Amino acid sequence: MEAVNGGGAAAPERLRALAVSLRRVNGEINRLTDAFATAHGLHATDMSALAAVLDAEQPVTPGMLRTRLGLTSGAVTACLDRLERAGHIRRTRDETDRRVVRVEYVDEARLAARAFFRPLAVAGERARGRFDDGELDVVLRFLDAFSEEMARLEEPPGPAV
Repeated sequence: MEAVNGGGAAAPERLRALAVSLRRVNGEINRLTDAFATAHGLHATDMSALAAVLDAEQPVTPGMLRTRLGLTSGAVTACLDRLERAGHIRRTRDETDRRVVRVEYVDEARLAARAFFRPLAVAGERARGRFDDGELDVVLRFLDAFSEEMARLEEPPGPAV
């Protein structure tokens, strides 16, 4: 993807403002996610796994979670065991290949999560109402592009020297 700089001299200030805004949004989402995790006795990794299962466009396997979350097989198994015990997911065998295990979000747990995060959805809807469709298209394109670029980072950078 080719970078486009249309900001001129103001670009560093705009980039800084964007970074601050993204950190603020991330912080608020983390605050709510942490509250949900605490209320349900879950770890941060468990929440990441739940999000991956929820957002997947196809059935998720433990191997896919291992890759997505950067965990060992044992860590994924422990995470799935916790989520299953807490009633958030169920593991099922594929009908055509019984060796394949699928991870599914349990409907009752999905409803509980939806109720817990309803204030976040309402806040999002109120914020969305401040923008027309064209503006929202640009925001979505940016967020998708940013997510793609972040996903390309193989490993987080090491400590600063």
